[in-house]
Amino acid sequence: MFALRYSAVLVLIVSAAVGFFVYTTTGGGDRFDFKFGLDLSGGTQLVYRADISKLPAEGVADSLATLREVIERRVNAFGVGEPLVQTVQGGVLGAGEHRLIVELPGITDIDEAVRLIGETPLLEFKLVKQGMEAQIVTASGTPNVAAFTDTGLTGEYLSRAALEFNSAVGALQEPTVRVDFNAEGAKLFSDITSKNIGRELAIFLDGNLVSAPVIRDAITNGTAIISGNFTPETARELVRNLNLGALPVPIELASSQTIGATLGEEALRAGIASGVIGFLVLAAFMILWYRLPGVIAVVALVIYVGLMLALFKLIPVVLTAAGIAGFILSVGLAVDANILIAERLKEELAAGKKAEAAIREGFARAWLAIRDSNIAHIIAAVILFWFGTSLIKGFALVFGLGVVVSMLSAITISRTFLLALGINMEKPLGKFLMRSGLKK
Repeated sequence: MFALRYSAVLVLIVSAAVGFFVYTTTGGGDRFDFKFGLDLSGGTQLVYRADISKLPAEGVADSLATLREVIERRVNAFGVGEPLVQTVQGGVLGAGEHRLIVELPGITDIDEAVRLIGETPLLEFKLVKQGMEAQIVTASGTPNVAAFTDTGLTGEYLSRAALEFNSAVGALQEPTVRVDFNAEGAKLFSDITSKNIGRELAIFLDGNLVSAPVIRDAITNGTAIISGNFTPETARELVRNLNLGALPVPIELASSQTIGATLGEEALRAGIASGVIGFLVLAAFMILWYRLPGVIAVVALVIYVGLMLALFKLIPVVLTAAGIAGFILSVGLAVDANILIAERLKEELAAGKKAEAAIREGFARAWLAIRDSNIAHIIAAVILFWFGTSLIKGFALVFGLGVVVSMLSAITISRTFLLALGINMEKPLGKFLMRSGLKK
């Protein structure tokens, strides 16, 4: 009855692991394909110039940090895995030019890459200078720069945007865009409107004048309404782009190039081959030295590898060379846990305990060491992920995930296997299977 109960649990574990892997391998088409980073699959690099000419010196660093976060959020919204987005300074001959570098793994079509970034709108509010209300547009129809005064209120302070319809325009409702500012932006907007009642406040998107409404009252709720010649489609697109991130500074595409894989398919195949060979050698050692516990450990490792590969597809995890290294390292930790369990089990059997009691006590004793070492590894992975760059984060994510799953495979799966088999140490076969080493 005892063995039957654990056998049922064993069947459930194996079925869940196999089903999980088969589902992610065969279901969903391309959705569950493995995704590789720039170093393995190549991709596209885009370099943008950031115009900081209108920013105060003390606000440059914060604005560039916001710019990087906005672009990264926008790229992620289109499903590009593990992009590398960074800001650099120097430019040509150290002229101090600030640039934004965007690397997109798996995207080799430059036009597609530019489309993914898109033209995120730069939202600005500017006051019309007194006496120049009739001169805000030049004869050619472009905004007259001299007619406006910067207020410092830009899309950097945007909280959210929403599509609304103005029901006061006859039978046809006019689409408008409602913009809500964050706390800092709401205060700035309140100050601007309360001190400039009667003046025109121009609204610019990407340097284009959208409208210049007159300030009738102080607006203290942090909400602005943008109206213009919008259609429902253009207004909806504007809302989407603003919510994906309004840029704190204008950017201009300076250069673009397709990056070939630095390691490539050959290195990937070589890495997989070396991993398989290493696994087979390790499996042979575990089986020859630990016998039945070694066989159980190998089976648990196979299930562990299957679960990890399925998770890589399901999350999905973008595999870089660093990420693959983290995965291999986590396999080593899983083996280490199984060795600890096998050694504690050997000690309990040497003390004369029966198989069931030895298994339970051996796992209980090994668990303390496994728990403490894995907690230390998880803490290291969290620190690396929190403070690391994009490539380091890939390593930390795979490594941390592997540590957690390896604890499951080493403790739960291995223990269930051994208990389900119901080894009888009083029989010669049971003694042979549970004895460690090469001796008979």
